[in-house]
Amino acid sequence: MSANRQEGIAVGTLKALGVGEEEERLYRLLLSGPDRTLADLTEALGVAPAPLRRRLRVLEDAGLVFRTPTRPVRYRPSPPGPAVDVLIARRQEQLDRTRSEAKELTQLWEAGTGREPAVEVVQGAEANVQLFLQTQRSAREEILTFDKPPYIVEGVGRQAEVQRDRMATGVRYRTLYDRESLLEPEQHALARELAAHGEQARVLDGVPLKALIADGTTALVPVQLTEDRHAVVLRDSPLLDALVSLFELLWQRATPLWPTGRHEQPSGLSDFDRLLLGYAAVGCTDEVTARKTGLNQRTIERHMRRIMDTLGARTRFQAGLQAGLQGYLGDREDPA
Repeated sequence: MSANRQEGIAVGTLKALGVGEEEERLYRLLLSGPDRTLADLTEALGVAPAPLRRRLRVLEDAGLVFRTPTRPVRYRPSPPGPAVDVLIARRQEQLDRTRSEAKELTQLWEAGTGREPAVEVVQGAEANVQLFLQTQRSAREEILTFDKPPYIVEGVGRQAEVQRDRMATGVRYRTLYDRESLLEPEQHALARELAAHGEQARVLDGVPLKALIADGTTALVPVQLTEDRHAVVLRDSPLLDALVSLFELLWQRATPLWPTGRHEQPSGLSDFDRLLLGYAAVGCTDEVTARKTGLNQRTIERHMRRIMDTLGARTRFQAGLQAGLQGYLGDREDPA
């Protein structure tokens, strides 16, 4: 394989293992043909002997190349599989040592300054955006979110991108939306899209605050709803425990948006079904709906059970709310 062909191959595979791109390019060249002398390599790569010797020493130290017992000396590549396995093992040992040393540094820090404060105020819009993103990136199990308007445009796109990435790695997201949140078209569309990626979402009238809680150990709370220049950070403390308990209490009271984890429009909803859902969405009982439609209550109950099964809803109100949020009711006026 020619040097020009080598230039066409994407290099950098071994960079994470401590092998630079020039050394990897040299290794790939050696893999492509018979053993080569220093003169052969100099001619093939158009590189002076001195820098070429340095690259060969790097490859030898990494166990990727060895010299043959011939005159002149020839360079032979080691089989990639076993050689790379050895490099990975070495790098893992280095990472383990670094992790151990980091624990020692943490102990020094705790001895000198104590643990991070239970309550901290972070100032600056960009600092707070970065803090919200980094807190999510560091989560390993679950993110809990109180979500309510108004929304600050800055950082929203990055937040959604990070959330999608974290959910893809298995981090669970549970979001408690204020009903007003989902009346905003852009936020409603974003909630639908995040649900498609795995977010568990519920809706509640009057969510009391904005907040994000990571793994039950750190919470971020904006000081003002209308700006993001100041945020309070809560760490392991009774105050944080109370915030987690509040979330769980409201979560139990809230209505699941998409209980089955799906939000595709179901087939088989008739205009009459949408009429019944409209009544349910404004809180009408089956008895009231029966009077409004001129049907008997038992007939209404039967239709509502079928509609609830179709939507995967547990209650009539949930079915009506879900239908309204997902656009199943169209532009019809409030039937109440």
